Amino acid sequence: MRFEKSIERDLEKSSNIFAEVLTTYFKKMKGDAKRQVKIDYIDSLVSVIGGFIAMIAIGFVAIYLGYPMALAPLGASCVLVFLMHKGPLSQPRQVIGGHFFSTTAALTVWSIIGHSLFTIGFVVVIVLMIMLITDTFHPPAAASALVAVNFELGWGFLLVVMIGALLLVAVSTFYNNIFQKRQYPQHWL
Repeated sequence: MRFEKSIERDLEKSSNIFAEVLTTYFKKMKGDAKRQVKIDYIDSLVSVIGGFIAMIAIGFVAIYLGYPMALAPLGASCVLVFLMHKGPLSQPRQVIGGHFFSTTAALTVWSIIGHSLFTIGFVVVIVLMIMLITDTFHPPAAASALVAVNFELGWGFLLVVMIGALLLVAVSTFYNNIFQKRQYPQHWL
């Protein structure tokens, strides 16, 4: 009888602990209250025009060199660099280094083991590790890596991505610093 009661208590405690852990787990998914962000429409318009100028320049090069698929990850980089120009993921080291290391790693892995679903997953792991080690975390650069592997583009794609990243940083540097309230970059390295 004692043994049965002991087991019942242990099961009850286990159930309570499990319920508590599960409740905490699902509460995390609720998120926090959304903060009201005041939008500066003039600054946003300046960002949009800058992104437009950069994408026209990058688009011309990418299409001329035969790699229009580079526009997707570089367009995502434009969003960060112009709308979040003060952010840590938008700085030149992250943009240029992120695209260089990610695309190079992806093309290297693809050259060694070919194209497969495993390759795509493996490339993401390698790219994340390289970004963390080199402090070049830039999410759109991971997209460059995936585009390179998924479309089996070859090493010419690296040239287009690097020209695009350099053009993006150059346009952003010249354009953003025209305006008194804007500064790009916050830091180079």
